[in-house]
Amino acid sequence: MKLDDLVIPSTSACAAALEVASAYCSPALLNHSARAYIWAAAYGSSRDITFDPELLYVASMLHDIGLATEFDNHTVSFDEAGGHVAWVFAAGAGWPAERRTRLSEVIVRHMWDQVDVAMDAEGHLLERSTSTDISGRNVDDFPAGFRAEVLERYPRHGLAEEFLSCFRNQAERKPDSSAAAAVRNNIAARIVVNPLDA
Repeated sequence: MKLDDLVIPSTSACAAALEVASAYCSPALLNHSARAYIWAAAYGSSRDITFDPELLYVASMLHDIGLATEFDNHTVSFDEAGGHVAWVFAAGAGWPAERRTRLSEVIVRHMWDQVDVAMDAEGHLLERSTSTDISGRNVDDFPAGFRAEVLERYPRHGLAEEFLSCFRNQAERKPDSSAAAAVRNNIAARIVVNPLDA
């Protein structure tokens, strides 16, 4: 498994999603979004999971956009807010309504404990890849050499501290949110022992 073997889709929507993420995400969250796609695509390809690369890439780049100050909704969870932003983004990209809704679903589901691959392949892959990147869950799915290559190209830039700060802030302001549930379930303990930060 080599990083350069992964295909990053080159559609206009993918380029625009990268542009949006680059404009609104910190360096740590931007690289986290890139790694989310890489872990997801690598895992899906190695397990022969059929997925839509464009949909997965756009969802990966925008899945944490609801944490950005400009899109931080005061009433709904960051993943739901991100789903709404992504729906509007996809409308601007000319995607049909059904595909916009799928994009929103994938982003919301990345915070589920588990997504059934038979129900939603892209949601399954994004949920799995973000868990790998944030808490190290299933990190052994990837060979050590591949992990090192990914981290060299997309450094973490203090992601653990920034992410915990974001989630604690969200939890305090929105106690019924997915971030609050993650804080109550002690996500901090998993983040601090993530082998990707070793």
